Amino acid sequence: MTGHGGADPRLLPMIAAERRRTADLVDALTPAQLDTPSLCGAWTVREVVGHLVSPLVEKPWRLVPVLVGAGFRPHVANARLARRVARRPPAELAAALREHAGHRFRPPVVGWLGQLTDLQVHGQDIRHPLGLPADLDPDRLRVSLDFLTGGRAVGFVDRRRVAVLRFEATDLGWSAGQGPVVRGTGAALLLALTGRRAALADLTGDGAATLGAR
Repeated sequence: MTGHGGADPRLLPMIAAERRRTADLVDALTPAQLDTPSLCGAWTVREVVGHLVSPLVEKPWRLVPVLVGAGFRPHVANARLARRVARRPPAELAAALREHAGHRFRPPVVGWLGQLTDLQVHGQDIRHPLGLPADLDPDRLRVSLDFLTGGRAVGFVDRRRVAVLRFEATDLGWSAGQGPVVRGTGAALLLALTGRRAALADLTGDGAATLGAR
């Protein structure tokens, strides 16, 4: 479906739907929930939202000073930009996600597959610590799980960590890989594949302990 880098335009409606879903979530959160630590490093929920909004509202030329100030370290620049955008009112962040839902932002290397997966993973970074249901679309989730286990998810998956394991989603009829089985819901596998240790308690199978120890 997607080809190299996820260039298939059929991904764009999926990405737009995820942005609108995230906007609905942001609108429903209280100030205390927005300031809750997310599953994504040291970011709060609000800063995760800032990260998702930043490529939609920031002009490319404005990113250069941020990158220079971060010593040309992309991850540091990305974190600073996310925190800057996160200072906007939550209603403005939600409105930006809706207004730019169809934005064709395509990250280098990982393409639209990476953007779709980024939205779904960060959605769970928000929902999981708040005790909110995963509420993921099965078709979009399968696409991202295929991407994460397909060997091209640069920056998302440590390939050594997931090597020689088989992943099975108990609610999707989906599986990938060979070896001891790591079994859980699609949402739990999404988080586990991207290194979120909070998901380990929701996994079973002979390979779950191996994954947790790596």
